[in-house]
Amino acid sequence: MSIWDPFIAVGSAIMTPLYWVVSGILVLFHSLWSPLFGADNGWTWALSIVSLTIVIRVLLIPLFVKQIKSSRSMQLLQPKVRELQKKYGHDREKLGQETMKLYKENNANPLASCLPLLLQSPIFIALFRVLDGASRLGADGQPIARGHWLDINPELLISLNQATIFNARISDTFIRAGFASGITSVHVVTIVLILAMTATLFITQLQLMRKNMPPEALTGPFAQQQKMMLYLFPLIFAVGGINFPVGVLIYWFTSNLWTMAQQFYVIRRNPSPGTPAFEAWEERKKAHAKHKGKDLAVPGLRTPDPVEEVAAPAPSKVARQQPRKQTRSQRRT
Repeated sequence: MSIWDPFIAVGSAIMTPLYWVVSGILVLFHSLWSPLFGADNGWTWALSIVSLTIVIRVLLIPLFVKQIKSSRSMQLLQPKVRELQKKYGHDREKLGQETMKLYKENNANPLASCLPLLLQSPIFIALFRVLDGASRLGADGQPIARGHWLDINPELLISLNQATIFNARISDTFIRAGFASGITSVHVVTIVLILAMTATLFITQLQLMRKNMPPEALTGPFAQQQKMMLYLFPLIFAVGGINFPVGVLIYWFTSNLWTMAQQFYVIRRNPSPGTPAFEAWEERKKAHAKHKGKDLAVPGLRTPDPVEEVAAPAPSKVARQQPRKQTRSQRRT
C-alpha cells in the first residue's frame, strides 16, 4: 500500500460525483443537439461541450461579480499600498501585516480574482477524465468509461470515441496522435485551438490593463501580476494544450471567449473610476444626455420644465363711432 493511496481515495470520493454531473450534462445536451446533426456527428458532441461550458459560466456569474468588485477595490487601494511599502519597506513581516489589515478594512480579497479559475479546475479535470476514458480502449477493444453516465450507455461511449470535427477525434490528444503518419488533423486542430485560446486571453488581459486600470495602478504589484499573466498563460496553454483531448481544448477556448466578452461588457457598462474606460463611459453618457436634451452639469438637479410662451393678447378692436347729427340750435351753442 502506497502512502498516496489514502489521498487518492479521498480525491476519488470527491471527484466521482462531479464526473457524474459533468457527464450527465454532456449527455443531456447531446440528446438535444442530436435531432439537428445526428447522434454520431462530431459537431453534436462539440456543441454539447460548448453548451456545458456556457452552463458552468452562467452559474459562475455571481463569483465573477465578486471578482470584479474585489479587483476594483485592489486597484483603488494601490496608492495606499505604495505608502505602506515606503513606510515598512525595511520590515517585510510588518509590511505584510499592514497590507492585509488594509485589505480587510476595505473588504478587498487578493485571492478573489482566482475563485472562478479555481472552481473551474475540478470541472476541467472531470471533463478531461470523461474524454480521456472515451479515447482509451480496453482489452476488448471498447472505450473505457470510469464511473459516469457514459459507463452505463456503451453506444454513447463509442459515439464519443469516434466523433470527429475537421477529421480530428474529439477524444484524441496532440501527443497521443503521434507523428507516424506525419502531421494529422488532430495536430492542426490542437494548434489552432491553442492559438485561439491564447489570443482570447491576451486580448482580455490587454483590454483590462489599457482601459480599466487607473494610471497609478499600472506600476503596483497588481499590475505586475496582470503583466505576468499576460505572458505566462500562453506558455501554459502551449505546454498543457498538447496533452489534453481536443474536446477539453474546445471547453477551454469557449470559456476564454466567454471571459473576453464578459470583460468587454463590464469595461463598457461598468468601468472602474479613474480609468480611460470610465472617461469614455462618461463621454458617452454626456453625449446621450445631450441628445435627450438633458443637462448633466449638476448631478441630481432636476431640469426645469420648459416654459411655454404665452402669446400676447391681440389688440381689441375699437369700434369707430360716427358723430351724432346735431340740430342747428345745438351747433350755435
